[in-house]
Amino acid sequence: MRFDADWMSRADDRILEHLSEAGPDTPKEMADSDRVRFSRQHINARCKTLVKYGLLVHLGNGVYDITRTGEQYLAGDLDARDLVPE
Repeated sequence: MRFDADWMSRADDRILEHLSEAGPDTPKEMADSDRVRFSRQHINARCKTLVKYGLLVHLGNGVYDITRTGEQYLAGDLDARDLVPE
């Protein structure tokens, strides 16, 4: 069971799941996928927030990847309410 936080949105789980399965990707490619059904702009904004909380890492050139912390959240081993922004 996943424990999300008040700062999280519906898109966050889809983004994390996509990156966990597909590997590093851009918000544009995520928006074009069937898994993440949100606009590129919304995905980009959410990725920036997920980076602040340590769930994603920005690799440069608009490419994001999931972190170990993000994988722990997906597995239900981490309570996102305990995360603080960097």
